[in-house]
Amino acid sequence: MDHHKTKVNPLFLREEELRQSIELLFFAYRDFTSEPDAILAELGFGRAHHRAIYFVGRNPGLAVNQLLDILKITKQSLSRVLGQLLREGFIVQATDARDRRRRLLRLTAKGEELERLLTEKQLHRVARACREAGAEATEGFRTVLRGMINVGDRHWVPLDADSAAM
Repeated sequence: MDHHKTKVNPLFLREEELRQSIELLFFAYRDFTSEPDAILAELGFGRAHHRAIYFVGRNPGLAVNQLLDILKITKQSLSRVLGQLLREGFIVQATDARDRRRRLLRLTAKGEELERLLTEKQLHRVARACREAGAEATEGFRTVLRGMINVGDRHWVPLDADSAAM
C-alpha cells in the first residue's frame, strides 16, 4: 500500500509569501488604475465615478440601491457622484414602471464612449498579463480574486464569462 500522500507546501502560506501577494496587488492596482485616473482627472472625476460608469454600463437598468450595494459608499457620496454624472450627461435615470420608488440607471452615448475609453486601457493590461501567464494561471488568479470578495457580494461576479453581466 502506498503511504505517500501529496502534502501542501508549508511555504505556500508563510507570511512573507502573503506579504509579497499584498505588494503585488498594490502595484497591480496602482498601474491598473493609472491610465483611467488620468482620463478621469481631466473631467474632474474620480474612481467612484469610474466604478459607477463601469457598473451601470455592464448592467443597463441597474437600480440606484443596487449600485449603492456594489460600490459600498455612503448614500451622500453616491448622490454627489451620480448628480455630477447626470448633470454632465454621462448617465440618465428613469423611474421603474413596476416600482415608482426605484430609479433605474443607464449610460448615455457619451457615457458609453467614456466607459469604453476607460475600460479599453484596462482590458489591454489584463489581456497582456493573462497571455503571459497562460490559461491555467489566469483561472487560478480569477479564483483567488473571487475568494477575496466578501461571500455576500460574490453573486455580483459570476464564475462563468457567459453570465458575467449582472
